[in-house]
Amino acid sequence: MIKALLARIKQGYRTMEFPAPELKLPHRGLGVPRLKSRHLEKAAAACPYGGISAGENPGLDLGRCVFCGACAKAAPEAVEFTREYKLCASDRGSLVVTGGEYRRAETLGAELRGLFGRSFRLRQVSAGGCNACEADCNVLATPAWDLGRFGVQFVASPRHADGLLITGPVTRNMELALRKTYDALPSPKVVIASGACAISGGPYAGHEECVGIPADIPVDMYIPGCPPHPLSILDALLRLIGRID
Repeated sequence: MIKALLARIKQGYRTMEFPAPELKLPHRGLGVPRLKSRHLEKAAAACPYGGISAGENPGLDLGRCVFCGACAKAAPEAVEFTREYKLCASDRGSLVVTGGEYRRAETLGAELRGLFGRSFRLRQVSAGGCNACEADCNVLATPAWDLGRFGVQFVASPRHADGLLITGPVTRNMELALRKTYDALPSPKVVIASGACAISGGPYAGHEECVGIPADIPVDMYIPGCPPHPLSILDALLRLIGRID
């Protein structure tokens, strides 16, 4: 016990400051993209999952993007990825980058902020995911991130939760479980789609066993990525409940 205490004292304070102006994604990380040209034909041809449209309405759909960087390598004159981690959006349409300023998510209304602003509990459902998104959600509970200091926690039971965080493409086998979990949440409740799979199906889009989030389950926030970086997830959760601007 004494050795453990001495080791902890030696380690010092390890929880990162958040938010902080100098925070950026790691050098190998890809954040908010910037379109430098409307000529996206080469970039669209390089995208493995149809996330880029060219022609009359060019744009990059972050909901389908797996952040592989193939488009930027194929057409560096047209697409550039920054290291900006603030990627969340309030509606599906805002995830399509067309060249202007990226429209980030908006905070919940005053009534919901009053309910969730200081105590926000989430039930996470892995609806057929590969566990990458789930792993980065788990990272937030470690001492370096300490999600609990903001009053946000993941809980085991949906009946103890204020919101639902969905990862994975929602396979046919998980659709009923997802519906039951959503129905078990007390109202008012919020829903967050985290990762390309939850938003659009990701690499599995169009597969007969992937049904996606049912249309009657309204999504309040989208967090793109494959998987979203913990910085992006933390920013999204705190932005949703009004803890940061």
